[in-house]
Order: sequence, then C-alpha cells, then structure tokens
Amino acid sequence: GQQCGLVSSTRAAQSRSLACFTSTVSGLKAEDDGMEELATEKEAEESHRQDSVNLLTFILLLTLTILTIWLFKHRRVRFLHETGLAMIYGLLVGVILRYGIPATSYHNKTPPSCSLKEGPASTLLLNVSGKFFEYTLKGEINSREIHNVEQNDMLRKVTFDPEVFFNILLPPIIFHAGYSLKKRHFFRNLGSIITYAFLGTAISCFVIGNLMYGVVKLMQVVGQLTDKFYYTDCLFFGAVISATDPVTVLAIFNELHADGDLYALLFGESVMNDAVAIVLSSSIVAYQPSGTNTHMFDASAFFKSVGVFLGIFSGSFVMGAATGVVTALISFFDFTKLHCFPLLETALFFLMSWSTFLLAEACGFTGVVAVLFCGITQAHYTYNNLSEESTKRTKQLFEVLHFLAENFIFSYMGLALFTFQNHIFSPIFIIGAFIAIFIGRAFNIYPLSFLLNLGRRHKIKGNFQHMMMFAGLRGAMAFALAIRDTATYARQMMFTTTLLIVFFTVWVFGGGTTAMLSWLHIRVGVDPDQDLQPCGDSFQSKTKQESAWLFRLWYTFDHNYLKPILTHSGPPLTSTLPSYCGPLASCLTSPQAYENHEQLRDHDSDLIRNDSDLTYTFGDTAITANGASGSGGDGAGGSGWSVNGKRSGSTSEEALERELDSREQELLSRGTRLVFPIEDHV
Repeated sequence: GQQCGLVSSTRAAQSRSLACFTSTVSGLKAEDDGMEELATEKEAEESHRQDSVNLLTFILLLTLTILTIWLFKHRRVRFLHETGLAMIYGLLVGVILRYGIPATSYHNKTPPSCSLKEGPASTLLLNVSGKFFEYTLKGEINSREIHNVEQNDMLRKVTFDPEVFFNILLPPIIFHAGYSLKKRHFFRNLGSIITYAFLGTAISCFVIGNLMYGVVKLMQVVGQLTDKFYYTDCLFFGAVISATDPVTVLAIFNELHADGDLYALLFGESVMNDAVAIVLSSSIVAYQPSGTNTHMFDASAFFKSVGVFLGIFSGSFVMGAATGVVTALISFFDFTKLHCFPLLETALFFLMSWSTFLLAEACGFTGVVAVLFCGITQAHYTYNNLSEESTKRTKQLFEVLHFLAENFIFSYMGLALFTFQNHIFSPIFIIGAFIAIFIGRAFNIYPLSFLLNLGRRHKIKGNFQHMMMFAGLRGAMAFALAIRDTATYARQMMFTTTLLIVFFTVWVFGGGTTAMLSWLHIRVGVDPDQDLQPCGDSFQSKTKQESAWLFRLWYTFDHNYLKPILTHSGPPLTSTLPSYCGPLASCLTSPQAYENHEQLRDHDSDLIRNDSDLTYTFGDTAITANGASGSGGDGAGGSGWSVNGKRSGSTSEEALERELDSREQELLSRGTRLVFPIEDHV
C-alpha cells in the first residue's frame, strides 16, 4: 500500500513538472510569436516610411524643376529645356543615393548555393518549422555588392517597375499628343508624315540593326563580348532607338512660332513614329524561325512578323477610334444630360480615354497606338459635344498630366543612371550606336525627302531637311521600351546605351536648337493662321485640286455625314441625305444641329469655302473663284483671273505678277460648307 502511494505521488509530481514545462514552453513560444509579429510590424512600418521618402524625393525633383523652369522662362533662357534640366536634377539625386549614403550590411554569411536547370523561380515557398513562407524574386544582385543587401534594397525601391511607365506615365503623354494635335497643319502634310513615320522608321530600324550587328561582331573579335548577342537583338535595338522624341525642339519651335509646316512634319513624325516603333519592336520579338537555330533568317517567320505588325497596328487603330466614337455618342445623346454635370462629364472623358490604353494592352494590341488615335478622335468629335466648362477642364487636365509625367520620366532617367544595378558600359557598343543612329536618321530623312519632293508642289526645302535631321532626339519612348526588359546581357547593354544617347541628344541637340534655326535661316515669328492662307500663285495650277482629292473626299464625307451623327456641329442630316431618307435623318439629327446650322464649331471650318464667296484682292485687281473680277476705286481698268488661271481682263502678265508678289492680300469670305481645296502637300 505504501509502495502504491509512493508510485502515485511520484507520478503526480512528474505530471506537475511536465505541465509546468509545457506551460513554460508555451509561454516562450507565445512570447516568440509576439516578438515576431512586432518585428514584422516594425519592418512594414519602416518599409512604408522608405516608400514615402522615395515618392517625396521625386515630388521635390519635380517641384525644383518647375521653379527652375519659371526662372528660365523669366530670363528667356533657351539653351536648356525643362526635360534636360529634370535629367540633371535626377543625376544629382542618383549620385547622392548611390555614393552619399553609407552601405550598411546585416548579411555577412556566404549565401547557400543551388543549381537550377531552368531560370530562377518568381515565387519560392519554404517550410520553416511547420510554417510556410512565400518569397518573391526581387532581381539579380551584383556579386561585388552581395554584402550590401540593405543598400541594394533601397536602390531597388527607387527603381520602378517598367509597367508603371507603360500603364501610368505613357498614356497621358501620348493622349495629349493626339488631343492637342493641330489638325490643319497635320493633315496638310499627312502623306509626308506617314511616309517618314512608317517607311522612315523601318529604314532607320534596319540600318541601325545591321550596323550594330557589325559592331557586335567587332566586339566579339576583340574579346569585348562576354555573352550572347544575336542579330534579332540588334534589330530590336534598332526599333527601340528609332523612336524619336524631339520634345525640346518642338517646345522651342512653339515658343518662337517657327514655320508651321516644319513644326507639323516634326511633331507628326514623332507622334506616329512612337507608335510604329513600339509595334515594330513587338514584331521583332515575335520573330521565331522554325528549326534549331532560332536567330537565323527565315522567310515564313519574316512574313509572319510583317503580319503581326499590320495586325497589331490596325487593331490598335480601330480600337482607339472606336472608343473615341463611343465617348462621342455618350456625350451626344440628350437623354444622358451629361453636359449639365461638367465634373461627371470630365471624369467620364478621362476614364474612357485612359481605359483605351489598358483595353488595347489586355487584348494583345498596343496601347500607345490606340490611345493616340483615341485622342485624335476625341478632339475631332467628342470635344464638340462637351460643355464649355468641360472643354477647358479636359484640355488643362491632360496638359498638366502630360507635363508632370514627361518631366517625371526624364528625372527618373537621370536617377536610373546611378540607381540601376545592372548597367553594362561597352565603349565600342556606345560609340557604334551613336554613329549608327546618325546614319540611320540620314537614310530616313534625305532619300525620303527627295522622293516626296517629286510629288509635292511645295517642296521640303534643304534647310527643313537639315533641321529634321538635327531634331532626331531620343526620349521617353526609347527609354520606356529599353527598360521594359533588362533580364539578359544584351538588353542590359541596350538600356545603358539608350540612356546615354537620350542624355546626349537632349542636352546637345536640344540646347542647340535656337542656334540651328538661325544658322539654317528658318522662319520664326510666323502666325500659324496666316501661314495657312494659300498663296496667290497657287491658284494658277490645276495640280492643287488633284493633289488634295483624297483629303477633300474624306473631309466632305466626314463633314456631311459623320459630324452630324456624332456631334452637334455640321449641317443637319436632313440637308445632306437624300430626300427618301428624311425620317431617318430627322431621327439622327439633334436639335442643336439646326441651331448651329449657320455657325460651325469645327476648328477646320476656315478650310471650307464656296467658290462664289472667295475673293482675293491684290492692289487694284480682284480675283474671284468663279472668274469674276473688279478694279479699284480709282477708275483704272481692272482685270480678273479665275481660279484655274485663265485671264479675264487686259492687264499684262508682268503687271499682275508684280501685284501678286505684293503683300496686300485680303481674304474676303462668307461662311459656307463646301470644301476648299487644300494646298498640294503630299
């Protein structure tokens, strides 16, 4: 009995000891969990604070840039544009972040090694003591800085995801380019712009790509190439670097009121060129020959890439135009009453425009092309349906967004030169790239200008060609395309070289724009509206009507049918459709169209004239479109000339030519709705 009691007491003591130990372990475990949660919260708070500091840095950069721009405009300084200034400030901040902050390390041990048959996984799951932890891939760390993980993490945080540039910063820049387009100058030179943008960009891409392939072979011979660099990589670099962005030149042109046609050629080429470059780069990436060697030329793969190019571009164009038409219809119908709520009207306009970019990207097309043509369509149709307050708001909203996004990108370029951790500086590749882009630009401008001048009555003069050659700056689009993929050795070298090319062209060529304008004797101080008035001697040629037939045909169809359906401006459909379509025309015509029947809101209405309402006065000689003429009030015998150049009076040709050369030209017009033939620009 005593033994049983002793055994029982011993077991009870052991149970109490085990319970005490278990409670102690549980307490320690709970305390460890509490400490772990506290450390996690502290780490999250520190990360949030670091992100706030990074964003504050960029905002301060933009603020400093704006203040300096104000000072430059006040002092009329033109040797440095705001984008070049933003890059300088970005460079200074990048130097401070890279070399001014001491490197602290909490990782002194050698990291574990493992071999993978495939590339590194983007997500890693680890089982640590029964708990599963998820780790995401942040990127490759330079082996020389393996013990500076903390500083690397800070530099990585100020390096934005490339998708931020494509989905957030690029859309307002591209949309503003289409929405603020000066349509009259643009469409007067549409043929030349399309030629430079499509054919010229393709020529530049292949010239640069082939030259750079020779440079790569040279690097391989001298032992400067340490990894793979294929011919398709060279073509991709040619497409990326062919995207011009003469924002500095265009800003100075706009400030000095340079020649309108030259401005239109440069602006139109840069806008369309960006769209072509991004589609061309996508087509090159899609080039996949069959067989073991996937980097050799293959005819079927080449034509497939051409098909991809045409499909992506046309699909993006249709999607952008369709979104603009839908927005125009929403604002057109009276039952929506959106014009009564300008805030909602502006918000809907903004969201529909931005969603065009994302919709195109989600469908496998190119958002840059879609949002560009969406902007052009919105400006042509939707703008006429907006209330007066919304028209001001939309223009100012996208102008501000364009300004901030563009300067942010250029500031980030300067920052990335020091914060990007995988730069590959190759002197041979960089020098070869500079030479290649100049040769590619020359093959773009001069041969195409020669061919275009064969069909243009108003030639692209030599000084215009030299200015276009000089204005081939690289900017935001080239940078955004280069930073989108920096995973391989070739792409990292391309990104570094693209950065240096952007810096050089913006600072050197952008800064020398004013001096180049003076040296080439290009007109400045030109009134764009006065510049659009046709010259008297152009009326003596029939080629004027022949050269503009395509645009006149489209403009007549648009003005008589599309504008009345999609906007409140233009003639009512009841006056343009056949009589048997009367009920349908009455249903589709808005009441405002009848009110605006005699007063067009179309910004291009100054290009619309009736033959009987055109009178040009040259001193004492009056020239009318229908051949009627009159003389001055001095009683002298006058003479008249008709539009087709036939003489209707007795004044000698020499006397009339002297009067045509005079600057006493007065355009007398009364508002009508017939298309006036455009100048014979291609």
